[in-house]
Amino acid sequence: MAKLSIRDLDLGGKRVFIRVDFNVPLKNGVIGDDTRIRASLPTIQYALDHGASSVVLASHLGRPNGRPNPELSLRPVADRLAQLLGQPVAFEKLEAGKKITLLENLRFDPREEKNDAEFAKSLAALADLYVDDAFGAAHRAHASVEAIAHLMPKAAAGLLMEQELRYLGHALESPERPFVAIIGGAKVSDKLEVIENMLGKVDRLIIGGAMAYTFFKSRGIPVGKSLVEDDKLDAARKIEADASAKKVALALPVDHVVADKVDAGAATEVLEVGDKAIGDRMGLDIGPETIRKYEGLLADAKTVVWNGPMGVFEIDKFAAGTNAVAKAVAAVRGTTIIGGGDSIAAIRKAGMADRVTHISTGGGASLEFLGGRTLPGVAALTEKAG
Repeated sequence: MAKLSIRDLDLGGKRVFIRVDFNVPLKNGVIGDDTRIRASLPTIQYALDHGASSVVLASHLGRPNGRPNPELSLRPVADRLAQLLGQPVAFEKLEAGKKITLLENLRFDPREEKNDAEFAKSLAALADLYVDDAFGAAHRAHASVEAIAHLMPKAAAGLLMEQELRYLGHALESPERPFVAIIGGAKVSDKLEVIENMLGKVDRLIIGGAMAYTFFKSRGIPVGKSLVEDDKLDAARKIEADASAKKVALALPVDHVVADKVDAGAATEVLEVGDKAIGDRMGLDIGPETIRKYEGLLADAKTVVWNGPMGVFEIDKFAAGTNAVAKAVAAVRGTTIIGGGDSIAAIRKAGMADRVTHISTGGGASLEFLGGRTLPGVAALTEKAG
């Protein structure tokens, strides 16, 4: 990795500021899922094990719009972190005798999202070294992510950040082939940059989810009341033309599960794509022929990146396509990377999370990274010598 890692730092006797991603689901002070807190533990423990005199942790939570909001306080996170680490965690202010401090929600101060230099300076004053372990916030040019890194003698990637950059970077720069990207979800517009960037790198591009209907409509295929982005029809045509020019096999569904509404009790039918019998119904999942086709395209893959479900997988009736793809990805003998909240939820729902190489915590950051953008939080880290 071209960027400095926490492994490259001399932490002995140093105060270490670690930007973490504790943006967890929180309701009435109860944490719904502590995955992101657990994901930060190796980096925190590494700093302590390698002699750091103190560790200051900082994160945002939700969108408080620059004002204190008791419902978005990180205090419950400090309590949970103390349980997981088995040692006390000071909250908001540094306390004598406590090695670990978690600051209050950074976004309670409007200067955080403005990338304010003075606010960054006040954070930098708390430590000797800076470590960024919040890949999920790396696409934000905020004070605790970007400005602070320029104020510290060394700014390094944490273990989680290092892992994200290694797997995602490897997939983009030197993947084993065949390299297959699976892009699903509702909108082409959300994934346009990713698709365009991946076209220059992958051997096969599999499209699923509602975004397929924008491609179908651009070809003049009947789509009923399926979700379509009419302002992206030209973009869909361009993607198909670019795929053809770059000799990338672009796969679209050949059959689909249709219904008159997004409802667990809705009557469904499997139709071939293009069958006018869709009428005023909508496509809500890929069909069995498409599943077989996609399984075939993944069978010999050596690198797979998956972002976005194949249908409305939250409803079991429309989850067969997504579950089948999850199983096919899990069976790949190579590097498999899952990015994006819906894909992560889908692979977990299918019970296959422990059978993939890497699950990206990035969400929007992983999308922008795969889309070829420079992430401010990554760019600001110190380059490795040589």
